[in-house]
Amino acid sequence: MTSIKTPYLIFLGDAPLDMGAKTAEGVLFWRPDYCLGQWRMPEGRLDLGLPSFSFEDAVRNGAHTLLIGVTNAGGRLPDHWVPHLSRAVESGLDIASGLHDKLNDIVPLKETAQRHNRLLHDVRYPPMGRLPMGTGKKREGKRALMVGTDCAVGKKFTALALHREMQAQGRKATFRATGQTGILIAGEGVAIDAVPSDFIAGIAEALSPDNEADHWDIIEGQASVLHPAYGGVTLGLVHGSQPDAMILCHQPGRINVRGLPHRRVPSLKETIAAHEAAAHLTNLEAKVVGISVNTHHLDKDEAQKIISDTEQEMALPTTDPIRFGAEKLVVAIGN
Repeated sequence: MTSIKTPYLIFLGDAPLDMGAKTAEGVLFWRPDYCLGQWRMPEGRLDLGLPSFSFEDAVRNGAHTLLIGVTNAGGRLPDHWVPHLSRAVESGLDIASGLHDKLNDIVPLKETAQRHNRLLHDVRYPPMGRLPMGTGKKREGKRALMVGTDCAVGKKFTALALHREMQAQGRKATFRATGQTGILIAGEGVAIDAVPSDFIAGIAEALSPDNEADHWDIIEGQASVLHPAYGGVTLGLVHGSQPDAMILCHQPGRINVRGLPHRRVPSLKETIAAHEAAAHLTNLEAKVVGISVNTHHLDKDEAQKIISDTEQEMALPTTDPIRFGAEKLVVAIGN
C-alpha cells in the first residue's frame, strides 16, 4: 500500500480563489491534525486559513510531506510549479500528489528526490510490483464496505464518519482508503481504480487483512456494481473485501448516473439486491444493513423528511452521518 508520512504542508501554489481544493479541504476537514500549514506563491489567492510556512520552517516544525492540495482543469501539474517543488524536496520534504500528471515522470524533480533521498508519492497510481490474486479465503476480523447508487454520493465521508464514531465509542476500527483523497486523509491505502482488473480482488484482500475478531475495517468503496463504466472496479472490491456489512450511500434527487445522462440512477432496492448478490460470492452472510443519505443540498426539514421516508420504505436504519451523526449506522453494523 501507499504509505505517506504526516504532518503535511499544504501546497496551494498560485491558485486563484475559484480553483478546486477538494483534496486539501477533505484532508483539513477529516484530519486537521495532519495539516501543519500552507505554502503559497506570492500571486496565490486561495487560503485555507492555515499558518503560512516556508519549506525550511515547515521541516523545522515537523512537516514530513508537501501535499499538493489543489486541482486545475485536467489534473495537470504546471511547469512553473516544478522549481518550487524541487526546492521543497531540497529542504527535506517528500511530496504527495493526486494529480493525473505523475511526479515521478518529471525528470528534474525525480533526480532531485533521488539525490536527497526523498519520496515522490503519486497516490493516483499505486506501486505495481508483484500483485496478489484474489483467493476468496475467509479472514479473521470484520469488514464494513460502503456501496452506492452512483459515484460521488458520499461513500468516503460516510466511511470516515463511521470510523470516527467507532473510535469515539472505544471500538477497534481502521479506515481503509480506496481513492486518492482517502489515501491522503488516512496516510495510506490503494487507489483501487488504478489496479489492473485481474488483481482488484487480491488488492482488496490485502487492504483489509486478518485482524482481531472484534476489529472492523471500514472500507471506503468506489462507484457501484450497477455503474456501466466503473462497475467492474466495484465488483472486484466487493469480492475482495468480503464485507460482513454494507452501507448503501445515496444522494436523493439525482436522476441520471453522473456523466451518463442517458442512464437513470437505479433504485435503492435494485442497488441493494445487486450488491448483496455480488458479495455472496465470497461471504454468504453479507448484507446491506443501513442507508447513508447525502442531504447537503437540502434544507434541514427536507433532509429529515427524506431520511424518515427512506427508512420507512426500505425498513433499514437511515441517516445523513455528516449532518446528524453516524451512531445509528454504527448500531446497524453491530458488534
